[in-house]
Amino acid sequence: MTLENDPLTGDPQPHKAADDTEQVYYEGSPMLRGEMAKGWIWVLLGLLIIAGPIVYWAMANRANGNPFPWWVFLVAAVIGLVVIFIPWILTKTVSYKITNYRIDIERGLVSRTIDTLELWHVDDIRLSQGILERILGVGTLTVFSHDKSTPQLPMRGLPNPKSLYEAIKQRVIAVKRQRGVVKMDVG
Repeated sequence: MTLENDPLTGDPQPHKAADDTEQVYYEGSPMLRGEMAKGWIWVLLGLLIIAGPIVYWAMANRANGNPFPWWVFLVAAVIGLVVIFIPWILTKTVSYKITNYRIDIERGLVSRTIDTLELWHVDDIRLSQGILERILGVGTLTVFSHDKSTPQLPMRGLPNPKSLYEAIKQRVIAVKRQRGVVKMDVG
């Protein structure tokens, strides 16, 4: 047991543990369905890459025989499949952990970077959902803060964003009260 000095008397007092535990509101990567609008473009591009040599081969085959060796079709298929999976790869390079005290965002495919935003730094929160996102049940929460490393933190593809928005909004108020943070508008 550790002892701390009482600020008023200077007498040693046992250290008090935090009165509530950390709760996780959301942990995971953005939902792939949140990337549907952009995802169709990648799928279409991938299919065009795969189909390009096949269509060219069919047209050229009528005129003067086979213009490509077999491996050209294989390379086009591999590149096309990689392009199709780009939205999935991009969603897996980001991971969020939203708790009642902080937001951790982990980014990177090969090397990883983790940024933490304490909720008492948060100034404002915005929820945005396009029509497709509303249908699919995902949205973007943008957190505005006075934190130097993450003044604006957009979190895309979050499931059930309205309830997450409400939970974070209420928790920001509670954490600021708990820490004694007072916002003053000057002017």
